[in-house]
Amino acid sequence: MILVWICIVVYSISLILILFYAFAQLNLLINYIKAQKLVDNAPQLDLSNPEEVPYVTIQLPVFNEAYVMERLLDNIALIDYPREKLEIQVLDDSTDETVETTAAHVKTLAATGLDIVHITRTDRSGYKAGALKEGLEVAKGELIAIFDADFLPDTDWLYKTIPYFKDPEIGVVQTRWAHLNRDYSILTQVQAFALDAHFTLEQVGRNSKGHFINFNGTAGAWRKETIYDAGNWEGDTLTEDLDLSYRAQLKKWKFKYLEHVTTPAELPIIISAARSQQFRWNKGGAENFRKMFKRVIFSDISFRSKMHGILHLLNSTMFLNVLIVGLLSVPMLYIKNEYGHLREYFIVMSFFVISTIIFFVCYWYMYKKTYGGGFKNFVSYIGMFFTFFSIAMGFSFHNSIAVLEGHAGKRSEFVRTPKFNLKAMGGNWKTNKYLLKKISPHVIVEGILMLYFAFGMYSAFVVGDQGGDFGLFPFHLMLFIGFGFVFIRSITDKQ
Repeated sequence: MILVWICIVVYSISLILILFYAFAQLNLLINYIKAQKLVDNAPQLDLSNPEEVPYVTIQLPVFNEAYVMERLLDNIALIDYPREKLEIQVLDDSTDETVETTAAHVKTLAATGLDIVHITRTDRSGYKAGALKEGLEVAKGELIAIFDADFLPDTDWLYKTIPYFKDPEIGVVQTRWAHLNRDYSILTQVQAFALDAHFTLEQVGRNSKGHFINFNGTAGAWRKETIYDAGNWEGDTLTEDLDLSYRAQLKKWKFKYLEHVTTPAELPIIISAARSQQFRWNKGGAENFRKMFKRVIFSDISFRSKMHGILHLLNSTMFLNVLIVGLLSVPMLYIKNEYGHLREYFIVMSFFVISTIIFFVCYWYMYKKTYGGGFKNFVSYIGMFFTFFSIAMGFSFHNSIAVLEGHAGKRSEFVRTPKFNLKAMGGNWKTNKYLLKKISPHVIVEGILMLYFAFGMYSAFVVGDQGGDFGLFPFHLMLFIGFGFVFIRSITDKQ
């Protein structure tokens, strides 16, 4: 009986935390809807007036990017901005032949009159944060724009973003990510679905009310003074962007999020690349919770901003709660049918389906913003919503390991996400030399979990005396599909 009560208590706490997170998302949706009615009257620099044009340094942190370097450099060279006020730094930590090819390409571009420099390091300490910090020491610009290797900003990107630095309190301008290969596969569609929710609902919902938001590591610009005032880049977490964002906002710097300005990039097209990216983001989120929790709690910001900030830092921990609920849902099915006196408890627990309803409503607003409304799009959305949640739950074990390591303070290397650029690879992603050849041990567990939730579906037919209990069947089906997808793709993508 003790095990039964432990199961019930842990299961209930996890459901309550998920519900609390869902209500926070609903609050962000309300903020988002209200923000759509606001007129942006923010003061802006007049870039047609030479006296108002600030000096900008574009930083391109790269590491072994053979398939995207040429595209990146050629795209950045087209950026429209007064040449006498623009510097480009290629912060190259590469350890392969791309060091030489990039140096040659940079030299060619420099010969056209472009102020572009190639900065290399022999010591990769701090990884991306270390490279950005070293480049900052010699950067000419008072404003620093940052783009990862797979991002392709439009030529007028600086003209759309830099004017907002007219307000001396603005420390960061962040733009929304767009997706060059959204429809490549189910995997890319699911990633785009999740990122679109972050870059609409969450970023606007938080920013419109002055809550903490984050610079997303790329496709944004910093005021150099802000970086220094916040303590500069630090490499003690895997998400240096989230870390510096919170330190800057705790110093009262304002962030400006531009939903209407998009910066296209490629999504990971194979699951091993998505896994490495997910692991880094989720572990980094937990590391930043560990680092920033007390600073946020004891700051002089509003209670509501504190709550949203803590939930923001705990975003990745929701994967752990989902995994716990999933794992315990199978024994809970048997407990429900074995202990009749707990009937009222399970009636109350059914209320927690409201979490799913809230997420469904919130994500529909995001989806509608991208694809438009109407019955046809709504039907497509239903399929996409359940596909997304199934696959997200399939990642829950992998991401929970990342979260637990982050909260425990276990350090790990910054593992870059392989970039592809299929055009440069002749359309065959299997030729990518940066792909991990080994299958993660996590995959074996994910295969076992797929079978576990198949047992959960089977259990729906055999428990109880009234011909089964199918209340959790849809949940177990989604978990089975999600873990099955992640397990099978993790194996087949190696072939």
